[in-house]
Amino acid sequence: MLTGTGSFLPETRLTNQMLTQMVDTTDEWIVSHTGIHERRIAVNQSVFDIALPAAKQALADSGRLPGDIDLIIACTVTPDSFTPSLSCRLQAALGADNAFAFDLTAACSGFVYASDVADSFLKSGKAKAVLVVCAEVLSQIMDYTDRTVCCLFGDGAGAAVYEWSDTQQGIRASFMRAEGDKGDALLAQAFTPCDTLHKQGRQQMDFLKMDGRAVFRFTAKAVPSAIDGVLKKADIDMSQVDWVVPHQANARILEMVSRRYGVPMEKIFSNIDKVGNTSSASIPICLDQMRRGGLLLPGQTAIFVGFGGGLTYGAILIQM
Repeated sequence: MLTGTGSFLPETRLTNQMLTQMVDTTDEWIVSHTGIHERRIAVNQSVFDIALPAAKQALADSGRLPGDIDLIIACTVTPDSFTPSLSCRLQAALGADNAFAFDLTAACSGFVYASDVADSFLKSGKAKAVLVVCAEVLSQIMDYTDRTVCCLFGDGAGAAVYEWSDTQQGIRASFMRAEGDKGDALLAQAFTPCDTLHKQGRQQMDFLKMDGRAVFRFTAKAVPSAIDGVLKKADIDMSQVDWVVPHQANARILEMVSRRYGVPMEKIFSNIDKVGNTSSASIPICLDQMRRGGLLLPGQTAIFVGFGGGLTYGAILIQM
């Protein structure tokens, strides 16, 4: 069951108006195409710097001490280092001496993937409490001369604590898939051959690259496939779901979910207008804001849908 959540957003706001001074775009274009008005940017803050407060907040919310945690799973596509991993750095900083730790890379699907893995450890009896932390500093790999990319993404972190329970609370069903053959549609380069680096320069090669049309086609198919899949596994229909929380990639996608399933927008949580696309951190940030806002009540059912780089997609259905 879900027992604690936390999140952290950097203080610096990058508004659409500020972006118009950096790239050829307008506030009207950004809002009409994405629904985003502003996003947060980590200034002189690493992924670890923003992940740690989210993790501490989730632990405090759960009422658990660091020593109670058996496993830490961290998700990020912008790690400060490949080793030590973000999860191991968090384990050390939190003093979670009894936990083992590893990172999981599934980009914007990271939280649903990690939650499903956490649930598997809990149900197998190999862990009693798991901390999932998702953090991204996407501004580090953003080309602020490319309006099709830089308008979308922001920085942030979210975290959740899951614990074993023999009640109906917790993850009731999950549905995970990947389409690796389409992976180049959303590319964040790690290492580049030296001859290419010599010709183009490291900084240019580091930028996130996206084929917007290909990603949109994938999303239009993946989101309903994930929702239908998790509903089928849970053996319920959408009328029995209280909340749908998609990855905050684009406001148009949220509207598509509303139309397809006849779900009022009031039941589809969104913060994309203020936060933008924070990749793996997007869903846990939403989750924390919903809990702290009193929107998630005991007994309610919510579907969380992730989709993005890999290409990956999936959904989990949680009963609160």
